[in-house]
Amino acid sequence: MKTTLNALAEPNRLQIVELLRDGPHTVGEIADRLSLNQPQVSKHLRVLSNAELVEVNAISNRRIYKLRAKPFIELDSWLDTYRHIWDERFDLLDEYLQDLQRKGVNHDDK
Repeated sequence: MKTTLNALAEPNRLQIVELLRDGPHTVGEIADRLSLNQPQVSKHLRVLSNAELVEVNAISNRRIYKLRAKPFIELDSWLDTYRHIWDERFDLLDEYLQDLQRKGVNHDDK
């Protein structure tokens, strides 16, 4: 999980992932769409590949990258545990605020 989060923490890599959500792209297409230099894109794709977030399909001298589903499913499952915690906390906050409202607490009176 740490490798995944570290890879996604860099803004250009996150933009690449967002672009690849639409489907596979070559390095050149990614560079053009994101206005990045091709060597820079290749470096970021190498990091994403090492984190197993993307896979590459080599056709002739072209490299076509696409997202791998498994690490994102795992990330979603991991985040889901935090969603439950925050949902519980927001529910408690909502109950507290409703209780204050029922008791007629008005901060403007102070």
